[in-house]
Amino acid sequence: MIIDGQESVTVAVRGAIASTPDPRLREVMDALVQHLHAFIRDVRPTEAEFEHGLEFLAAIGRACTDTHNEAVLFSDAIGASTLVCLLNNGQDGATETAAALLGPFWRDNSPATPDGGSIVRSATPGAPLFARGSVRGPDGAPVAGARVDVWQASPAGMYENQDPAQSDMNLRGRFATDAEGQFRFTSVRPAGYPVPTHGPVGDMLRAQQRHPYRPAHLHFLIHKPGFKTLVTQVFVDDDEHLESDVVFGVTRALVGGFERHDGPAPGGGAGEWFSLDYSFTLEPGEARLPRPPIA
Repeated sequence: MIIDGQESVTVAVRGAIASTPDPRLREVMDALVQHLHAFIRDVRPTEAEFEHGLEFLAAIGRACTDTHNEAVLFSDAIGASTLVCLLNNGQDGATETAAALLGPFWRDNSPATPDGGSIVRSATPGAPLFARGSVRGPDGAPVAGARVDVWQASPAGMYENQDPAQSDMNLRGRFATDAEGQFRFTSVRPAGYPVPTHGPVGDMLRAQQRHPYRPAHLHFLIHKPGFKTLVTQVFVDDDEHLESDVVFGVTRALVGGFERHDGPAPGGGAGEWFSLDYSFTLEPGEARLPRPPIA
């Protein structure tokens, strides 16, 4: 149709996509056009602001590399990742869920590690952590033979792919649950850290006068056929940024009990060390692995 005013633009675009064969694509694109056009009418961007917005999106793409995913970081920092997660888990958002956003640092090739083994693969200062996880189905029965990926930042606040001082795959490991649905590993107590701020997401946070910090946490991905893959995080319970996580990822179900101890440690040595016991519950569903945000 020939455009005869701003109101007719939306009608024309919706008409153009109405014949899209895939019904889900047609539904999504029609909703996108309606909401995006309504947003533009609401804020009435100037042409200069519109150009700046397009440049911001282009800059997100340019900032993505094999070891850094600015697009995922942007989605996280505006709460979109957490919202999608909560709408797709816990009975489609009806109940509290133990799921959490994937984040931009999962790698799908973590080394297989024996039960009770260490994920510390290069010199990493920090208080020792002895962790035990229990994986169960919705009926409470243990889930044996589940794949469990674990990854975390170093106490210096960087994942190994960000830090040349760490060896490849430091603080990453892949485990399998035993007959009781349990797995164990040793590491160092995680610390909070700032998300990368060298790109457009950093510019956005500074413009909004927001801090860039995530509370200390461990990442887990649990995969077993017959169950929906659980992607989650467990947060250190005394971190100062629990209520102001820059990516809005903290829910009450994900705050773990990191218990402090003094004296002989289970793996040898003595001094300050921590333990974590956490139970994960899987939902029935498709055992689909997410697309890795980095190589």
